[in-house]
Amino acid sequence: MSIKLAIVMPAYNEQDCMAEVVKIWSDLLDSEFATENTRLIVVNDGSKDNTGKILDELKPLYPKLVVVHQPNGGHGNAVVHAYRKAVELGAEYIFQTDSDDQFIPEDVKLLWEKRQQSKFILGHRQVRHDDPFRLLITRILRYSMFFVYGTFIMDSNIPFRLIEGNFLKKLLAQLPNPVPFAPNIFLAIMAKKAGQELFNIPIVHKERATGEVSIRKMKLLKVCWQSFNELLDFRLTLNTKIKNLK
Repeated sequence: MSIKLAIVMPAYNEQDCMAEVVKIWSDLLDSEFATENTRLIVVNDGSKDNTGKILDELKPLYPKLVVVHQPNGGHGNAVVHAYRKAVELGAEYIFQTDSDDQFIPEDVKLLWEKRQQSKFILGHRQVRHDDPFRLLITRILRYSMFFVYGTFIMDSNIPFRLIEGNFLKKLLAQLPNPVPFAPNIFLAIMAKKAGQELFNIPIVHKERATGEVSIRKMKLLKVCWQSFNELLDFRLTLNTKIKNLK
């Protein structure tokens, strides 16, 4: 029986909320997708706390839970690893979110209802509960994308997206190597340029109650510049990559 939906998420130092996050997303699969074959894939990105141990202890309790441990490679690397695991398992649809409990699982249904209309669907945080500096960097990158690609995407890096599995496999094959700092931005650009309707569906974003923000202000400024340069480099090969998505 093929996997209808795989929910994928990276996890780094989330010991305080990891058990609850696994529970609420597993409950969603068991309630809203009870008749389907589904998986919850969590990539432990070299956590220094008990996140990995907690995930291993949860596996016997949640048969749909797939745990992947990797050395710390950063959020983007963990996201791509999770995507590839879902593709490897043959998931028909793949939904990506984060493990910091800032989203409402029920909002997935808003994206799921559009799955026949697009292969790549994004949520959009109309009210975003993050540090003001992070919000500023996000705005800078948003307008940088418009400047570089002529493409305006409201929330291109949002960890709340539904992607058709075969289309994601093609997208991953076109990602730069090594994996860019924010691969979700590149995936969104390629999907938009390939003609997909992203929808930018408004969803709820909650304040972070636990866990650790892994990127500090100075590092965030540095990776913002890094991401801008990666976007510039990626533009040179974008047309070829879009052709490969057809």
